[in-house]
Amino acid sequence: METTMKAAVKTADGTFDVTEVNTPTLPKPDWVRARVRVSGICGTDLRHWKHEDPNLEGKIMGHELAGEIVEVGDAVTNVKPGDRVVIETLLGDETCDWCRVQQYNLCPHLYEVRMKTISQAFAAYVIGPAKKFYKLPDHVSFEEATLLDTFSVSLHAIHLSGLSLNDKVAVIGAGPIGLGQLQLAKLCGADVIVTDVVDSSLQLAKELGADAVVNTKTDDGYQRVMEFTGNRGADIAFECVGGPSMPTTLSQATEFARIGGKVVIVGGFEAGKTAIELDWQRIQMSEIKLIPSASYSFWDIYPEMQMCLDLLAKGKLNARKLITHSFPLDEINKAFETAQDKEHTHAVFVALTI
Repeated sequence: METTMKAAVKTADGTFDVTEVNTPTLPKPDWVRARVRVSGICGTDLRHWKHEDPNLEGKIMGHELAGEIVEVGDAVTNVKPGDRVVIETLLGDETCDWCRVQQYNLCPHLYEVRMKTISQAFAAYVIGPAKKFYKLPDHVSFEEATLLDTFSVSLHAIHLSGLSLNDKVAVIGAGPIGLGQLQLAKLCGADVIVTDVVDSSLQLAKELGADAVVNTKTDDGYQRVMEFTGNRGADIAFECVGGPSMPTTLSQATEFARIGGKVVIVGGFEAGKTAIELDWQRIQMSEIKLIPSASYSFWDIYPEMQMCLDLLAKGKLNARKLITHSFPLDEINKAFETAQDKEHTHAVFVALTI
């Protein structure tokens, strides 16, 4: 086994330094090691781009990835060397009450555990429990599989929403998660309007089946949603932007939702307190339900990652159309610049080949 590997390490200024680091070794007999082939840049990664964060300095980032098994522990039976896999990077402490019932997305120690091992996609190799590595059908590419983490986040939000046939749905944000939300809502039989501020992303939403799209930078999103829903408002509004846009987009979501409707908060917040002004009287008097959605895990007896893999393999989800750019790991900083400047680059999902 190679003792060192190439990896992109977070720097003090929030960019990356591509260097050689120690290759991870298997700590337990039920763990495996995989050669990373493709990883992706997600919204969470972009929120840390060029931001000074001492907690991340010197760390390997990334949590969307697919690759090939190269080593297995003695107790592993589900995969073998040579298997092509997609890798689920949600790993809790496996001792808490939430991990015990397969709600590991709610584990109080989720981030500190996952970032030590399996959630290190911007590197040549990654290790983790074998149960987190799902075999890929031959016709699903590494690039497509890398989007399964994103789709799983969207699927978890769909499950929490209780979406029904013929629901009128508003999806705020036409990034990878919003476009996954769109596709899954359409699979469930909903009518969907998508909002964003980038025309190229909205055009892609149309191509993926959106019934209507609106650029809220140049058009009145509330008025368009009212027209789309017969002046009732959306049965469910999915906030899929998060980050610094949340004060605007979460407010939009609550405005778009009808009386008795739901708002599912899919986009992520930063750590600490975030002040957001909302029309709380309308929310209360309309009994609008605010539903936070955190990553994904199991739904009933099924892993949501496997559910999305099955949908992708059957051609019910389109990942290929979302992949707009690809860069080698050596050009990770250029890849991040491209992903950040989507208004000019028309980027949606930016992949890194390792």
